[in-house]
Amino acid sequence: MDIFITALPTILKAMAMGAVPILLASLGELFSERGGLVNIGLEGIMAVGAFVGFAVAKVTGNLWMGLLVAMLAGIAVNMIYAFCTVTLCSDQVVTSMAINILAPAIALFGYNLFVGANPANATGEQMASIAIPGLSQIPFIGDALFNQTPVAYLAFLLVPCVAVFFSRFRAGLSFRSVGENPQAAETLGINVVRMKYVACVVCGALAAAGGAFLTLCYTPIYTDGIVMGRGFIALATLIFGRWNAFGVLAASLLFGFFDGTSVALQAQFQAAPIMFFKMIPYVFTIVALIFFGSRSAGPKASGKPYLREQR
Repeated sequence: MDIFITALPTILKAMAMGAVPILLASLGELFSERGGLVNIGLEGIMAVGAFVGFAVAKVTGNLWMGLLVAMLAGIAVNMIYAFCTVTLCSDQVVTSMAINILAPAIALFGYNLFVGANPANATGEQMASIAIPGLSQIPFIGDALFNQTPVAYLAFLLVPCVAVFFSRFRAGLSFRSVGENPQAAETLGINVVRMKYVACVVCGALAAAGGAFLTLCYTPIYTDGIVMGRGFIALATLIFGRWNAFGVLAASLLFGFFDGTSVALQAQFQAAPIMFFKMIPYVFTIVALIFFGSRSAGPKASGKPYLREQR
């Protein structure tokens, strides 16, 4: 217990940092599924976002430019998924799995070209944290929650914005109607196809931003496979959060807590196999899906192809 209390500030700091990329990708998938599209290709989109963000920031020296171009790259990759599933009505799961194969391969190819034989090319700039005066001095939680990078603050502020958007704004209610019953939404004058494409744009941008966070804020060193399954954890987070923005935030922080705990345990028990601790967040993901994996709370039309001619 004494070891846990001593490590608690470190765990909470790692929790907040680890939750951000998962939160961004989960919010992107929330838009996608509210638009009736199941996209399990988050892992691939995050991989592209991580590499593009790192490469552009290193070349230009501008971290925000790296983030912006990474989001554009994520949109471009997700447009492949959008065209296949929305326009061609192909199977959403199969198409997004293809994205998970294609996108990391693109990132690896770019990594080999960019880094080459010089390991120094794999190190870039890291975004500085901004401490909020007063709040960052709160014992235990102050440094963890109120001494973060601007991207982390924006990610957390995005949660209430998304919640209000889906509950109060007409466009958000249109998204929800498309995910529940696209045929009925079409009769009300909602352009279902356009809404689905918009959902793919938002999903691609936010998932890529989650990947870029890893190389611009989480660590300045880019390595192949840096996403490490976070895209799949983001999918589990959305289910665990019951397709609700605040539920997704709570689930992301919980997954981040287990990620931070694994980091703290690695530091305390250095003689133990490192992979034993690294698997903790993924074990919790499996457990969460076993007990909370029912999709009954999700959009009813999510995952089903929409054919305008069908009624």
